[in-house]
Amino acid sequence: MSNAEKKASNRAVYEKRVARVRDYIHAHLDEDIDLNLLAEVAHMSPYHWHRIYRSVCGETIAWTVKRLRMTKAVDLVSRTSLPIEEIAVRTGYPNAQSFSRVFKSTFGMPPGKYREEGSHKQFDTNNQEDPFTMHPVNIQKLETTRAISLEHKGNYNNISHAFETLFGKLAANDLLTPDMQMCGVFYSDPDTVAEEDLRSRACATVESDLDLGAPYEHIDIAGGKYAVLEYTGPYADMFAAYRWFYGTWLPESGFEAANQPCHEVYINNPQDTPPAELRTDIYMPLS
Repeated sequence: MSNAEKKASNRAVYEKRVARVRDYIHAHLDEDIDLNLLAEVAHMSPYHWHRIYRSVCGETIAWTVKRLRMTKAVDLVSRTSLPIEEIAVRTGYPNAQSFSRVFKSTFGMPPGKYREEGSHKQFDTNNQEDPFTMHPVNIQKLETTRAISLEHKGNYNNISHAFETLFGKLAANDLLTPDMQMCGVFYSDPDTVAEEDLRSRACATVESDLDLGAPYEHIDIAGGKYAVLEYTGPYADMFAAYRWFYGTWLPESGFEAANQPCHEVYINNPQDTPPAELRTDIYMPLS
C-alpha cells in the first residue's frame, strides 16, 4: 500500500469514528450528553479525542451539541405553542432557566419574546405595509448544476445530519474544494406531506462525478428560470419565508411555479456564523 493509500485509509477510519459520534449526538439531543462518553462512542482516548474531533469537524464537540440543540429549540419555539419548560426538556436542558439563558445568548432574546418577535415574524403579512419591498425577489436564469448528494428523510430541520455526513465523507477523501457550494434540494411540501415522508437531499456542487459509493448519488439540479428570495436568519425559521414566497409573492407576481423541486444555496457556514446572520438563497423554479 502506498503512502497516499495509507493516509486515505487512516482518514476513512477517523471519519467513521466521527460519524458514530455525530449519529449519537443527533439521537440523544434530549439527554445529558457526557462529552467523555463520546470518546467511548468513538473508541478513542478522551485525552486526545476532543482535538481530533475539532480538527476533523471544524468545531468543538460542545459547540456541535449546542448548535444542534438550538436549531431544534428555535424550531419548537417558532412553530409550536409548547411551554418553554417542555421545550427545555426536549432539547436536553435541566430547567427553563438554563435553557432560556443559552437561547438568549444565541438568538438575542429569550424564547418567549422570540416566539412573538423572532425572525419568522418578518414574513407575517399582517405586520407589513409593503411585504414586496421588504422581501425583494429577483429572477435568475441558471445553468444545470451537477452535485454529489445524500438523501435525507423526515423533518427538514434535521437535514444538517446528512450535510455533516456528506461533507465529512468529502473531507475524509480530501475532496473538498473552495468552490464547492452547499445546497439542499427539497421534494415535498411540509404543509401537506407527513413529516416522516418528507424527502430532501444534502448536496455539494462538483465539476465532475466523484466515486463515493452508496448511499451517495450524483444528481442534476435543473437549470432554467428561478425566482430567488434572499433569506437571513436561522434555518429553522425558513418555513415562514417559504409560506410568504409561495402564498403571497407567487400569486401576485404573475409567474407560475414549474413542476420541479425548489432548492436552497447556503451562503455562509453554520459552524462559524451566528444563527441570526445565516444567509440562504431560496430558489423557486418558474415555468
